[in-house]
Amino acid sequence: MASETIENAISTSDIPKLIEYLEDKTLPIEEVQSIYNAFKTNKQIVGQVAMNLSLRTSVYERDREYSPIMVELLIDIASNPVDMGARWAVAKNPHTPIEVLRHLSNDSVNLVRALVAANPSTPPDILEKFFNDEKIVRDGLSGNPNTPAKLLKILTDDNDKMVRMRLAENRSAPKEIITLLLNDTDPDVVKAAKTNLGERS
Repeated sequence: MASETIENAISTSDIPKLIEYLEDKTLPIEEVQSIYNAFKTNKQIVGQVAMNLSLRTSVYERDREYSPIMVELLIDIASNPVDMGARWAVAKNPHTPIEVLRHLSNDSVNLVRALVAANPSTPPDILEKFFNDEKIVRDGLSGNPNTPAKLLKILTDDNDKMVRMRLAENRSAPKEIITLLLNDTDPDVVKAAKTNLGERS
């Protein structure tokens, strides 16, 4: 049994073996939790657990991997001081609770804030706060389904093509905002806007 092998690796502190198990995104979430709880002060393990949660969660099939255990792990990793870098995986995960996203929206690392800005579970009030943040953080707003329309309208004139591109592809953006991008100076943005509008009609 795989669980017996994992228990053995935990009891013998076989870190390389445990990391190998965690590289498998189909590993039962209960086993991931067992490994994490046994080694939550080990930076390698914490980082690999964060990676495992990230790999098993699809932004497009958000409900598929949801479980109370995953939420528990995300909450714990968000405040685990052993591997601050693991916070990025929590910031981007659509199952991360709103209170945790709110906490991470004040993170000192701009990549963490950028991933919160792009997270489809982040509520509009947090997203509004990001509008005056660094460029890397603002970039996440254009593709987020929860970004308020008034901010999306301003982003139609953004200097960065990629911001306008993500906005043109945003299926949740109001039709009238996507229509504005049909007059964009960049042909790729115009094409993306046409495709978006075409798929709605």
